[in-house]
Amino acid sequence: CVWFLCFVLVYMLYGDVYCFLCFFFFFCCLPLFVFFFFFLFFFFFFFLRPRLSMVSLKLQKRLAASVLKCGKRKVWIDPNESSDIAQSNSRQSIRKLIKDGLILKKPQVVHSRSHARMMKAAKRKGRHTGIGKRRGTAEARMPTKKLWITRMRVLRRLLLKYRESKRIDKHLYKELYQKAKGNVFKNKRNLVEYIFRAKAEQKKEKLVADQAEARRAKNRQMRERKAAKAAELLAEKKKAAIAAKAKAKAEAIEGKKPEPKKAAAPAKAGKAAAPAKAGKAAPAPAKKVAAPAVDVKKPASPAPVKAAAPKPAVAPAKKAAAPSPAGSPASKKAPAKKPAAK
Repeated sequence: CVWFLCFVLVYMLYGDVYCFLCFFFFFCCLPLFVFFFFFLFFFFFFFLRPRLSMVSLKLQKRLAASVLKCGKRKVWIDPNESSDIAQSNSRQSIRKLIKDGLILKKPQVVHSRSHARMMKAAKRKGRHTGIGKRRGTAEARMPTKKLWITRMRVLRRLLLKYRESKRIDKHLYKELYQKAKGNVFKNKRNLVEYIFRAKAEQKKEKLVADQAEARRAKNRQMRERKAAKAAELLAEKKKAAIAAKAKAKAEAIEGKKPEPKKAAAPAKAGKAAAPAKAGKAAPAPAKKVAAPAVDVKKPASPAPVKAAAPKPAVAPAKKAAAPSPAGSPASKKAPAKKPAAK
């Protein structure tokens, strides 16, 4: 009907030529249209109808999910082998299908964090953090207590690390720990700078103390050397004094010993007996004079120093004893002077 109406309209408008062409086109194309419709019918009937009427594979999918240990939405079943898969109703047969590759486990779906990382990097630079993006007060967004805890942990961790590595001693560690607790250090850099200055100050104090100790030791050694030298000089003087006194005593004794011998030789008459007795009495005073000499040999004390005074009295006695004979009046006067020496 449509083609007939078209033919009538073409005839009325354009005449016989166009009417002929329209009629010819209709009769030539009609077989093509008929063939096309038959082709669509057979294609739908033989190919699409079996696919639309697929069997249910809910059981196989549930068993496969249990075997693969995943969810049902992660199980992939080959649609081309649905008829064979539908006949499998046991876990053993499902395992065989999995082994053959007819049933697979879908890969994990990746939730990309690239956009989140980009946003985080931008926020670190200060983007997307304006007034309109803030929710909550400043204390709620970042509590001061949390900031304090973080700072204390950082500082104490650094102090512990320095103490274990022997960079600071336990005394400095205790001092810095208390200062950190007292809010002296704002951050780790301030703490490191303080440690550097404290160690430099300790080295300086130690150097000054070592120099002072060395100076004291040097002065002490100098004093000891001076004292030792003075002691040696004093000992030498004492030895010289003792030697001089001993020499003087020996000379006195040697000067008095020959006198009795000279008197003993001419002893022939009774008159000579009296001088002999006097000669015997002469050595007795010598013994009394020797008493102060023994006291002089003792170590340095005030008594021997006083005893050294009678030296001039002893010297003239020696001079007088040499020329005088045993019976001279000088030997008789010697006992009278001894009490004065005492």
